[in-house]
Amino acid sequence: MRKVTFGTPEEIVPSQFCKGLAYQETEIQYDVTKFKFRETKRGCLLEFPIEQDEQIYGFGLQLKGFNHKSHKLTLRANSDPVANTGDSHAPVPFFVTTKGYGMYLDTARYIEVCCGYGKNTNRPPEPNNTIIATAEDLYKKCGLKETSVMSIEIPVAKGVDVYIFEGENILDIVSQYNMFSGGGCQVPEWGLGVIYRMYAKFTDKEVMNLADYFREREIPVDIIGLEPGWQSSSYSCSYVWDEERYPEYGKMIAHLKEQGYHINLWEHAFVNAVSPIYKPLQKYCGDYEVWKGLIPDLSIPEARDIFADYHKKNLVELGIDGFKLDECDNSDFVHDWSFPNCTEFPGGMDGEQYHQMFGTLYMQTILQALDGRETLSEVRNAGALAASYPFVLYSDLYDHKDFIRGVVNSGFSGLLWTPEVREARSRKEFLRRLQSNVFSCQCLINAWYLDKAPWLAFDCEDEVRELLNVRHSLIPMLKKAFDEYKETGKPPIRALVADYTEDSETWALEDEYIFCDNLIVAPMTAAQDSRKVYLPEGSWRDYWTKEPAASGWRTVETDQIPVFEKAE
Repeated sequence: MRKVTFGTPEEIVPSQFCKGLAYQETEIQYDVTKFKFRETKRGCLLEFPIEQDEQIYGFGLQLKGFNHKSHKLTLRANSDPVANTGDSHAPVPFFVTTKGYGMYLDTARYIEVCCGYGKNTNRPPEPNNTIIATAEDLYKKCGLKETSVMSIEIPVAKGVDVYIFEGENILDIVSQYNMFSGGGCQVPEWGLGVIYRMYAKFTDKEVMNLADYFREREIPVDIIGLEPGWQSSSYSCSYVWDEERYPEYGKMIAHLKEQGYHINLWEHAFVNAVSPIYKPLQKYCGDYEVWKGLIPDLSIPEARDIFADYHKKNLVELGIDGFKLDECDNSDFVHDWSFPNCTEFPGGMDGEQYHQMFGTLYMQTILQALDGRETLSEVRNAGALAASYPFVLYSDLYDHKDFIRGVVNSGFSGLLWTPEVREARSRKEFLRRLQSNVFSCQCLINAWYLDKAPWLAFDCEDEVRELLNVRHSLIPMLKKAFDEYKETGKPPIRALVADYTEDSETWALEDEYIFCDNLIVAPMTAAQDSRKVYLPEGSWRDYWTKEPAASGWRTVETDQIPVFEKAE
């Protein structure tokens, strides 16, 4: 890799907060003289050429788009993105292309990226009066089939450090970026099992009753997640057990531990005035509130210590070994609950920078509270240089195709993503969603607003048990893949184009993915009775039947999830 500095970069950037940053300069082939950089009235602008057949991937957890060639993206931390605009729970200013390189821009700003646009040139006249009657085909017609320009505009900043990575394929480049970030995350085997998040209004007795049901019916659940109702105040948060719903929380924790469960608690970082840490944090917070709660500046060691020490003494040492860190992103589309970009934080960030860094700083703080205990937890916002954090992203969105696309895309950017299961409109939909969930990095059933196990409405307990047992059979394979992720940076789940970059058939494959090196998974939604599946060159067989499967395209019709494995 090589770092190239343009102008005068800002002082507050993601690398400043990356404890495991590992920069080792090497020779690169990329011609850096192709870059054009200038300061503008709006900030600064970086431009460089993109070849006609060059394909572009990454930029974080993109739920609405896959191959970004010819698209414009604005990388903003945002919940509930409604279109392919770049808004994301986890925007990451890192991308890879099919031409053997990737780039990371070390900025915490809302950058705007135009992935292959035309510049003003003296073109010869070319008649073009073909009439097209659909918007989709019309815009395809207008796409450039020539060398174009990639422009990256960074607001406010007057410079940026750009890190260039090169490799034989996309997998090699992404792995280098992950190692630059500090390597992949270390996770415990139990974290790769099944997590069930309880109804938010449950009492401690109701939690124990449902946990007992799982054991009595041999439904393999490993982690119990408690939602907002465990706290005396949750919007904003007290981090104190609610005496009405959880009068015997100690007894409940002991009961769950005796049955072999791990326990995960929901929270967010907006601190209510009733919280014991409200006053100690007061001088270390932004100048705006969210839900009448403080916004702690977790870039300040004193604030991080107050938050982490309280969690360690009052929750972790009680037996809690996981947390769900909610609402640390932003909300511009569905709700408007978060803080404005003009917010000022005592550590020096403005609201824009803190939105981009909030999730990373929050994860660091909770890991400090866990004090070396292993976990695989959840977070609503991650970002640049996040590969080493054992946290899985999730969303309040629920489109199944978007969730599958998230699984495929997350591996480009050092992120983990769960296509969690909640409710369904039919038995078929519930099982299709659970199939996808079983073959993901975290198997999460999120019943936070459901007072009964969601499968009971569809009378499919046996099928659920069978699928969750499949998940348990995959744990050794997942653990091995995560161990390799930590040592080499190779993501355990990734798009086919990562490994098979030269195969143009993989360039648009946004609904198949590689799972733990040996499997290709092709999920199906409730709307599908069959689907096309592509197997790249190699020896393959059906995972379920062990029958040989030839490379190339095939149509699969099944009630199961199509999975193929490498044949030895």
